[in-house]
Amino acid sequence: MAGEWEVTTLAGVSEDISYGYTESASLERVGPRFRRITDIQNGIVNWSTVPFCPITPADLRKYRLHSGDLVIARTGNSTGENYLYRGEEDSVFASYLIRFRINRKCADPSYVWYNLRTRRWWEFIDASKTGSAQAGANARVLSQFAFELPPLAEQTAIAAVLISLDDKIELNRRMNATLEAMARALFQSWFVDFDPVRAKLDGRQPPGLDPATAALFPDSFQDSELGHIPTGWEVRSLDKFADFLNGFALQKYPPGNGPTLPVIKIAQLRKGDSIGADLCNTDLPPNYVVHDGDVLFSWSGSLEVELWCGGTGALNQHLFKVTSSEFPKWFYYLWTRYHLDEFRLIAAGKATTMGHIQRGHLSAAKALIPPRPLLDAMTRTIAPLIELLINFRMQSRTLAALRDTLLPKLLSGELRVNVPEET
Repeated sequence: MAGEWEVTTLAGVSEDISYGYTESASLERVGPRFRRITDIQNGIVNWSTVPFCPITPADLRKYRLHSGDLVIARTGNSTGENYLYRGEEDSVFASYLIRFRINRKCADPSYVWYNLRTRRWWEFIDASKTGSAQAGANARVLSQFAFELPPLAEQTAIAAVLISLDDKIELNRRMNATLEAMARALFQSWFVDFDPVRAKLDGRQPPGLDPATAALFPDSFQDSELGHIPTGWEVRSLDKFADFLNGFALQKYPPGNGPTLPVIKIAQLRKGDSIGADLCNTDLPPNYVVHDGDVLFSWSGSLEVELWCGGTGALNQHLFKVTSSEFPKWFYYLWTRYHLDEFRLIAAGKATTMGHIQRGHLSAAKALIPPRPLLDAMTRTIAPLIELLINFRMQSRTLAALRDTLLPKLLSGELRVNVPEET
């Protein structure tokens, strides 16, 4: 029974606790990957952005991560953020991380890690932070985190349930990365490089297109304000084919005793959900309500363009909800994303204020509009990619909610799992 589980601490299940390597990262592919605080977000590492670290053999032996090691951030706003290393890439860890090497004779590293994904852990972290300007927690403090420890076989069985959900969420994330890359590659080929037009101009069949779709692309160019563009295509400003609705200052709609909506701010857009968001009442106009699949564009501070899949909410100021009554979602989403780097440069140039763009910049940003038959053919190819992407994100949100519901119940013994009998 759960009441018979022993109570232990991180120190009690660790055979080694070490601070990380004090050295500078390198973008050159020399040495192992160099894991830093900023590389860990919500228990996930995007390895494509992790730099490298030239390191001596002696230091490599000391700071190399082994599969099953836990690393925990010890300073700043990231204090308590953690990651379970599964041996993905040869890696060492930086000085603002602490490594806990789990003693596998008594504890399953995955089970221990899931205890560090609970509300109890974050309450412990909040209570443990010291300092003011750069609050943090040292190894001695973090080692004192206490949790229940069932028999080893049961730990592994509990972890397996949670891992199966996380693995599906990760698979969806990778699928979405592929879908997004495919959609952007098609957009680049058709609207920037004009590959089908150039192929026909050279007397070649456009690669990857069925004959009916290929026939809709012109075989020549015309002059325009943007230079040579495919014959028969039109140039329009972003704000002439899409609507950019700016959000409200939602403190004017305070929550009361009635129904409420989470307020979607830049922070929510960046993390992709509304968990812990401020609330407002539901008296705002319907077009200021955000739904799954809506295109949101943060035009101030941190400029992002995203397909929102974090549930129904209210559109806060500094966010545009992008829609169009004339064009499909994929079209105005990809064109807005295409200009995002340009918008970020404009915002970065505003040194005296928080970086932002103005509506005039939307008018200055141009897009190419193909004839309707070709646009419809493009939609039949790209729209399913965007819809799949949205569906995978919503599925992942459901799976994450299920995992977060099961997590405290499994770790407390309220829900039990079947432990395979030894043979």
